[in-house]
Amino acid sequence: QVQLVESGGGLVQPGGSLRLSCVASARTFSSNFMGWFRQAPGKEREFVAAIDLPGSRTYYAESVKGRFTISRDNGKNTVYLQMNSLKFEDTAGYYCAAERTTFTRLATTWDFWGQGTQVTVSW
Repeated sequence: QVQLVESGGGLVQPGGSLRLSCVASARTFSSNFMGWFRQAPGKEREFVAAIDLPGSRTYYAESVKGRFTISRDNGKNTVYLQMNSLKFEDTAGYYCAAERTTFTRLATTWDFWGQGTQVTVSW
């Protein structure tokens, strides 16, 4: 069964931090890549970060590099996104995704998706 469940979103002030979590079914978590995407109203879903199965390679969008960190706990079938120094423009729905084969930054190529968790950066 494919299952991805995100949590950890919320309202945070600019400069603040949040940690998103995504718990996956064992089958889904064995995908070659786990990743995070985000989508703001009126915009396309965009790549944020990804991590390979062993956790040895990570990939980031330029807009979040140095502020966000993706990690995974293979014993808990969980992938995390630590978000620091949050900005207004980080406001979006954040989606956990799994890619079974080849990594790309295109949302349309990823195989499995969670329902998303909202992150709002505001005063």
